[in-house]
Amino acid sequence: MRATLRWAGADLRAHRGEALFIVLATAGIVASLLLATALFGYATNPWQRVFTQSRGAHVWIHTASSVDAGSLASLDGVTSVSGPYRTAATTVESHGTRASVELRGADGDQPTTARPLLTFGRWLDARTPDGVVLEGSLARALWAETGDTLTLPGSSRTVTVLGVADSAEPRYRPAERPGVVWALSAAVPRADTARTGQVIGLRLADPDDTDYAVQRAVTTMGAGAVTQVSHWQQARAEAQGDNRLLGQVLGLFGLGALLAAALAVYGAIGTRIRGHLRNISVLKAIGFTPGQVVRIFLVQHVGFAFIGAVAAAGLIQAAGSHLLPGRLGDAVGVWQGLPGHTAALVSVPVAAVLFIGAATCLAAWRAGRVPPVPVLRAAAPLGKPLSGVARAALGRRLPPALVLGWHKAFSWRPRSLATTARLALPLLLIVVALSAWTTIDRFHSRPEQVGLAAALTARADEGLGDQRARALLAENPRIAAVHPGVEVAALVPGQTGTIALRGIGTRDDPYPFSLAEGRPARGADEAVAGQGLLDLLNVRVGDWVRMTVGGRPQILHIVGRSIEPENGGRVISTLLDTLRENDPELQPTLYQLRLRPGADGRQVGAQLTAASKGRLDVHAVTNPADGLSPLRGVVAGLIAVLALIGLIELLTAIGGTVRESERDLLALKAIGLSPRQIALVSVTATGCTALAAVFAGTALGVPLAQWLIDAQGSSSGIGAGIARAPSPLVLLLFGLGAVVGAAALAALPAARAARRRLADTLSAVA
Repeated sequence: MRATLRWAGADLRAHRGEALFIVLATAGIVASLLLATALFGYATNPWQRVFTQSRGAHVWIHTASSVDAGSLASLDGVTSVSGPYRTAATTVESHGTRASVELRGADGDQPTTARPLLTFGRWLDARTPDGVVLEGSLARALWAETGDTLTLPGSSRTVTVLGVADSAEPRYRPAERPGVVWALSAAVPRADTARTGQVIGLRLADPDDTDYAVQRAVTTMGAGAVTQVSHWQQARAEAQGDNRLLGQVLGLFGLGALLAAALAVYGAIGTRIRGHLRNISVLKAIGFTPGQVVRIFLVQHVGFAFIGAVAAAGLIQAAGSHLLPGRLGDAVGVWQGLPGHTAALVSVPVAAVLFIGAATCLAAWRAGRVPPVPVLRAAAPLGKPLSGVARAALGRRLPPALVLGWHKAFSWRPRSLATTARLALPLLLIVVALSAWTTIDRFHSRPEQVGLAAALTARADEGLGDQRARALLAENPRIAAVHPGVEVAALVPGQTGTIALRGIGTRDDPYPFSLAEGRPARGADEAVAGQGLLDLLNVRVGDWVRMTVGGRPQILHIVGRSIEPENGGRVISTLLDTLRENDPELQPTLYQLRLRPGADGRQVGAQLTAASKGRLDVHAVTNPADGLSPLRGVVAGLIAVLALIGLIELLTAIGGTVRESERDLLALKAIGLSPRQIALVSVTATGCTALAAVFAGTALGVPLAQWLIDAQGSSSGIGAGIARAPSPLVLLLFGLGAVVGAAALAALPAARAARRRLADTLSAVA
């Protein structure tokens, strides 16, 4: 044991840098996997906690005020109901921010089903008739807290915030979905108008029967009486949102980096074994068994991986929600409070160490097969004879050092191919990471190419009128174009859910949709749809779809697929003229505003609000990339980890190339090469190996990144066609940096090896 430890200690002192790199790479990989686990838990559990504690409703059905929604409680499969509650659509304002809300009448006692969970303040009280309770996402959008006073624009009425509550319903989204405001029933208008209605929540015995339950409910009340349907899967998907995407990115790159690290360790051990054949033979000659030799390498590298894994787990646990920024800190804080936290904190590092240990054991097994008597190795240059291209290059008087280095790198021996493949893997993952970065930047720099041509959405009060609203918008010089439109909820075929139907733009001035497939909607009854809607209805471009809008059928021909980042892609868009054919009295209710280059959306919105005296409700169009801001830091960290793994593999390749050059030193000096030329052979071989790895990593990484990003876009409903590869200049600089860096790292050890004495060289090849 003492001899084993002494040999391991001497080997560690000789390879301090390699040991440090393995520890740091393992720490980065385990940290990525732990953060991915935390984000997955954070994406699901907060919503699930609210849904479970509140006994949330699986289905929410909005109906007209005149129908008997309470009769739905007797449907088969419905265990309990929440409501029905009388509702009224209105607008509230706080701290200069407006929001469309659904005022929902409730009693002084909280319901038993779909009970709002108070996070601040208290519930409704008859002693405070103007008191309200805000849903959490709405309160955050309004910057409202308990005790604040909210105004209702267009009237002298004000309400007081008594509390803020969490709900398992779909959350508030500016200009898309109104927020929920609970108020006493007496405070909700009773007039039967288009802005009033009722809502009821159904809790089902079997959540998987949601579509069937909705279909029964719509059949019972009539399609014309149902205005909107939402269900628990939709709310859960929206609550998970970008957190699940972050978790997927971290998990994917963490597993890829783990594989790259294992292969790098495997290559490093294999190269060291080839360089220590004499030492291993001596160990066996003095009594070491093959199993002991294997254990030396196994214990060493598993120890390095164990140190890195423990350091990463301790760092994540200690950092918690205090040191990690933004959403990552929130995710880790929530994850640490979940029941499976301790098991994940232990199992993920252990799995990573075991995986690296398996690769180590496979490589170390070769050391156990080394014979106790060293075998003489040929001093002639290894590899295949010079190819015709190499001989032709020498015949044209090209520098022999460059030709021999190129031949050594591209002799296509199995060992050279394996080295190139191991080095190409981290480079491939870096290209994928750069593609993710470029795609996010595209959402910010070229929003019109990803379905975000309009920067602002304006909604006019009922009394303002279409002509006056357009006149106010036309007066602002920073607005380049105004596209009037409407957005309504439509029942899908089968009446199991609702989708967003938009009529926007006219035939003379169509809205510039970003199309990934098909053509724009120009003719009568033509429309474009998002990927989420195509998946929901199981249709394709070219099909006809029938939906119900306010009890009226609407049949549209899908002629194109648009990149639709809103509402999970469950949107179908047509011309406003098409909707007016069914309803000639239809007037625009919203205006999509395209701004001139350099215009500030906040300033334009403030100017419009002031010019209309508060009668225009202006919101910035939500950019999905805004929620992915933590991904930039994640991508940068992953690139650093992958670069570290690539550096380990590069140092291994340099060590193997230089060691082979030492064995070839006699032959190279015999043909007249100087020490500088001999060093240049190793540098050229290393640079050519890096060049082959860069070419392979880039050639495979760009299409792989496009496939992965488009697959994620399709699964999220946005649709394929959003992926963008890094620019050719970025890829060129990346490849050039990798090749030049590899050559620079190889220069010093190659120069030292070329200046070795002939006696040392003879002993090395003996």
